Amino acid sequence: MTPPPRSQPPDTPAPALVTAHGTAALLTPEGELRTLTTEAARAALRDLPPPLVIHAPATLKRLGANLRTLDLLELFAFVMPAHPIAPTPAALARALDFEPPETIEAAAAALPDYAAALLARLAQGRMLSHNRHAAGLATLMGQTGWPWARAVAAALGDPAARPDRAALRLWSILPEWEDEAPRPPPSSFAVPPDAARTRLAELLGAHAEPRPAQSDYASAATAAFAPAVQEGEPHCVLAEAGTGTGKTLGYLAPASLWAERNQGAVWISTYTRHLQRQIEQELTRLEPDPARRRNRVVLRKGRENYLCLLNYEEAVNSTAASPVASNLTALGLIARWAVVSNDHDIAGGDLPGWFPELFGNTLLPQIADRRGECIHGACPHWKRCTIEHVIRRARGADLVIANHALVMAQAVWGGLDDNSVPTRYVFDEGHHLFDAADSAFSAELSGIEMAELRRWLLGAEGGRSRARGIAPRIADLIDADETLLAPLDAALIAARILPGSAFFARLAAAGPELDSIGTGPAEAFLAALATQARARAKPTERESALDIEVDLHPVDPSLAEAAAALERGLARLETPLRSIRDRLLARLDDEAATIEERDRQRIEAMARSLRRRALDNLAAWRRMLGAVSAAAPEPDSRPRHVLFIRLGRDAALLSHLLDPTEAFAETVAAPAHGLLITSATLRDNATANDPESGWRGAESRSGAIHLPRPSIRAGFASPFDYPAQTRIFVVRDSPRDSMDGLASAFRALFLAAGGGALGLFTAISRLRAVQSRIAPALAAANIPLYAQHVDAMNNATLVDIFRAEHNACLLGTDAMRDGVDVPGNALRLVVFERTPWPRPDILHRIRRTHLADGDPKAYDDAIVRLRLRQGFGRLIRRASDRGVFVLLDRAFPSRLETAFPPDVIVQRIGLADTVAAVEAFFAPAALPGTNL
Repeated sequence: MTPPPRSQPPDTPAPALVTAHGTAALLTPEGELRTLTTEAARAALRDLPPPLVIHAPATLKRLGANLRTLDLLELFAFVMPAHPIAPTPAALARALDFEPPETIEAAAAALPDYAAALLARLAQGRMLSHNRHAAGLATLMGQTGWPWARAVAAALGDPAARPDRAALRLWSILPEWEDEAPRPPPSSFAVPPDAARTRLAELLGAHAEPRPAQSDYASAATAAFAPAVQEGEPHCVLAEAGTGTGKTLGYLAPASLWAERNQGAVWISTYTRHLQRQIEQELTRLEPDPARRRNRVVLRKGRENYLCLLNYEEAVNSTAASPVASNLTALGLIARWAVVSNDHDIAGGDLPGWFPELFGNTLLPQIADRRGECIHGACPHWKRCTIEHVIRRARGADLVIANHALVMAQAVWGGLDDNSVPTRYVFDEGHHLFDAADSAFSAELSGIEMAELRRWLLGAEGGRSRARGIAPRIADLIDADETLLAPLDAALIAARILPGSAFFARLAAAGPELDSIGTGPAEAFLAALATQARARAKPTERESALDIEVDLHPVDPSLAEAAAALERGLARLETPLRSIRDRLLARLDDEAATIEERDRQRIEAMARSLRRRALDNLAAWRRMLGAVSAAAPEPDSRPRHVLFIRLGRDAALLSHLLDPTEAFAETVAAPAHGLLITSATLRDNATANDPESGWRGAESRSGAIHLPRPSIRAGFASPFDYPAQTRIFVVRDSPRDSMDGLASAFRALFLAAGGGALGLFTAISRLRAVQSRIAPALAAANIPLYAQHVDAMNNATLVDIFRAEHNACLLGTDAMRDGVDVPGNALRLVVFERTPWPRPDILHRIRRTHLADGDPKAYDDAIVRLRLRQGFGRLIRRASDRGVFVLLDRAFPSRLETAFPPDVIVQRIGLADTVAAVEAFFAPAALPGTNL
């Protein structure tokens, strides 16, 4: 939606607006509080000044209007930078020490008080260092129509402040980092189990509730820190710790001890950014002092997650020519955030997750370290670059908190940014290792990927961009070595076979007439891919907007011919690029005694970029094209790589490893000395009589089965009293194909629980259909409803709101299942719309054929049981939690019930009885500590 024009706040009091689904609360400038339908609210607002709101995009989407607003979140971001909160009235109230409003009417009435409180807080802090140029910055932002400019300048005591760009110049404000000597290799002393138990007790404190299983877990985890015995044979510990065991502190105890004793780093990898932050918070127990903790603990992400000062400077300078039409307001708020941020992490750090929702999703990627563009030591802001600082801090840290994607990517690249490789890992959320490895070790040959490589090599060909291409990036290196000039010219000529941005418009417009769009070997190959995909697609796929997915084999002769031509073209591109890299590395050897440190770092960085950005991709693409041109494999043969075609807005040839954990074991696990793989759901408990099969499955999914040394297994049950704390229902008369019936079931269940419910869907269309039908009834009951793919918010923001608002309900796809980590009463009901069977795509078909040990149905069942275990595990996170799990699928097979705790009876009853049971379970008289 195009953002509405901005305006300065009127001299009269601004109205205040809070919307729900189908209704709105409006506080008029005269102080009248009105509850209106959204239609009536739209009409009333036509004659009023811009209203105070919280999260304008979501507010206006629910209102169905495009109005000018005064968003309190923008004021909050200016006054309290690097202080993320959920974008709701209640969360803002808590941040400002107000009593949270319980209705939309109370919220609307309180918005003027929140605005006044924020301005008062700004006035109180006007002498703080980061407010030195704040008044001038606010006035500058006012030139773009920022509505808070005058009020902010007045609060800072300078209502007549002149526009001042000084606060925007982060590249001269932020401190420089200092380099340190490399850390020596760590020693290899073991961690005694008793020492791990003692360290755990210290972390928990004297008044902690005794948890024997947690202490046993910490003891078992020490086996991952034993000295290595044979090269390529790491100690691998598989530890399943049921929810509530306390596995985070359980593994931090031996990990921190090993790091201290051996003066080395343990890399702790988890799946999501949110979980990275959770682990970081737990480490305040290890080192309460923030300064010392900053030296000992470092949170690492990929470069694209951080603010790039050079890109930021480019964006700021572009605002000088046309400030009104620029992102100057957003860049001003970024400047406010950056001077107080801990690490300049723009994705999951202390920049509020709702920031891109307010200012558009294009700004943050524009000022991040975009793929392949970093010029490292040649950057004028290199010494102030947070990314470089984080990398150097990680080299000397005891504990590095990473994520699976970063660890896998660095394994693909052959090591960290300094070519070192960690020797000790903890993989938390280990049940995601298969998917993480699948993503890291897959390859895609598509129009988008080839166009991106063309842009990296040739630079932006039209439009405004800092993507200057490889020639200006290595101009200084060519001045020192003219032998680079010939291969560079050859590479730039060869790169022109790659498709440009105009190809995608031609592909979209061509439809079935694809022969006319191929104007070079790359485009001809993509056109041939699209032709084969459309020819072999189902008629319904051709007519829908969904991606078409078809097998590569048997290959049409015209596609094989196009693939061979493109492979020859890519070879002509790869050869000079490889020559450039080889000559750069040779210079490091030839001038080892005389080359300056800055030049050495520049050459190493460019050689690394050439490999990661170009050569690795070209090698993978040529291998894929060779497979297209080669003889077709036998239909029943076991492939190492699975290749298939996908056609949507782009044409792509995709390659996945049949078993990506083989690559994980080879590149990540085998070079290490020890690794702990842990999760609450490592095993599929198919049958209670065969525990060995559960461990074999865990070893297969984690890659431990591919290691030469047998893994060490340890299982710890959850300490919760599940029969008392939970209920599980399968609704046997649930409607399957009626959207009205499905919505009625969700509405009744959510109302029975009084909110605090998570609904998980296997299809976005059904999610949207249910949301539109149940929203009015929940709003009437004062239960906020949020939905993925419906509200103008990203997943992280939705989960933050759900976590903060105890009676809110959230609808999402099954992919959101693991992202919802909400302890306490905020999540008390989980409803699955149907059994979460795996998506029946080509990749799954081939994997279930060859990885299922002869039983494809058992392979599918294991996936479903693990998904159900993970969904059920969201409910009970501590001893005081109570929760209900409901599955709306009458066809749910009884063999899948082993996904749930064995001492909890799965009740198969009708919807009416389920609703009554949910209501009774959460009734006040049924809660612990209450009287009948």
